[in-house]
Amino acid sequence: HRLRGDDTFFLTGIDENSLKNIESAEKIGMGDRIAEYLDMQAAIWQQTWDSLGISNDYFIRTTEEHHKQGVEKFWRRVQAQGDIYKGEYEGFYCIGCEEFIRPTDLVNGQCPIHKRDPEKLLEKNYFFAASRYRDRLLEHIEKNPNFIQPQSRRNEVINYIQNHFDDISISRETMKWGIPVPDDPKQVVYVWFDALINYLTGIGYGWDDELFTRWWPCDLHLVGKEIIKFHCALWPAMLMSAGIPLPERVFAHGFLTIDGQKMSKSLGNAIDPVEIVKIHGLDAMRYFLLREVTFGGDGDFSYTRFSERYESDLSKGVGNFVSRVLAMAAKMSDDTPSFQDEERVLERVREAWQEYEEAFDRTRPDEALAAVIELISYGDKYIEEKKPWAVLKTDNEEYTSIMGTLLELVRQVSLLLYPFMPQTAQKVWRSLGVEEQHKEQYLAKLKEWGTVKIGMVTRGEALFPPK
Repeated sequence: HRLRGDDTFFLTGIDENSLKNIESAEKIGMGDRIAEYLDMQAAIWQQTWDSLGISNDYFIRTTEEHHKQGVEKFWRRVQAQGDIYKGEYEGFYCIGCEEFIRPTDLVNGQCPIHKRDPEKLLEKNYFFAASRYRDRLLEHIEKNPNFIQPQSRRNEVINYIQNHFDDISISRETMKWGIPVPDDPKQVVYVWFDALINYLTGIGYGWDDELFTRWWPCDLHLVGKEIIKFHCALWPAMLMSAGIPLPERVFAHGFLTIDGQKMSKSLGNAIDPVEIVKIHGLDAMRYFLLREVTFGGDGDFSYTRFSERYESDLSKGVGNFVSRVLAMAAKMSDDTPSFQDEERVLERVREAWQEYEEAFDRTRPDEALAAVIELISYGDKYIEEKKPWAVLKTDNEEYTSIMGTLLELVRQVSLLLYPFMPQTAQKVWRSLGVEEQHKEQYLAKLKEWGTVKIGMVTRGEALFPPK
């Protein structure tokens, strides 16, 4: 979207006001230094995101004063609607999920996700009258078929709202860490009621009205499938109560398994993405995760499959195509190629862009990448058809024209790859001598065939050398 020239704001961060954070701090002897422990964990996450090329505009921590101000403002707005009342909660609570859990959801007396016994609670808490918004939620989902995606999650949420969406406890009496309930500091705000509001406070709610008005409502929430009922039932009900517009769309991604097995510390099969990057490079890992897994479904990571994709798509695909073209371009007598506008090549590039952008509009990055790989395959066939190495022996002008078309095709491919593999795209731009031209322009201009002047062409380093 940045490449398109869209005005964008990418927010991510961490929820810090949870009981499991206290548990984790206590395990390493920092139970009396929770804030220090959270600072340490936040630094780890921020460093990890930076090392993986995550281009977020802001990283929010829910212990920030701005967030606390926004939560208090939001609470008072919901309270003013008469949607918060005092009551008594008795039941089970899973610390891993940070969720009140029904007895019917337990498997052998345990949380099915975290495989641990829930706590039995009896507390006097504040409740949010979520059930008042059941009908409005169902109506909104029906009128906005793209609000919840993929379709399987939409059906899941509808069933949950129809059969299980009741008033929810939104404070904790025994919790000693968190944001105090306005006018009742003996209780703290329930972590989910607090954490969801970060989507507002991260863009100014409660502290910068102009900023908030500019960015809300958001176009897209990306969430894990296990927390979709919070984002597609509780969260919109909260917003309805507070009189704030709902997000345009919530998209739930699936889980990753490792060689068909769930990631588990006990099995010792957890994979650190940072370690993969050290061996195979950042762009190779980003490519694999976004190409291999159908976004919205579950996917499997295996080193065997990773190696296969690396060799077929990256080493023999992207890397080989770019390398072939740059190597042939080095044989031109004139450093500035001339263009021969072959309508069939232009049409094929236009088709690739259309497929690519439509895939992004459907939140299908895997299909967008498939369109790029197909365009590269087309480029390879074009080389075999034109046989520029033979043309060079007899017609230097024709050779230069063919190379102009191929170099522009390489540039187009690099633009398509940029959101997925930014480092690779930038290497290609340097080899084409167009890096400076690409820094400040947007997609609508950059993707126009032949409007960017190819500069001094250099071969550069191999993009994806065989492993």
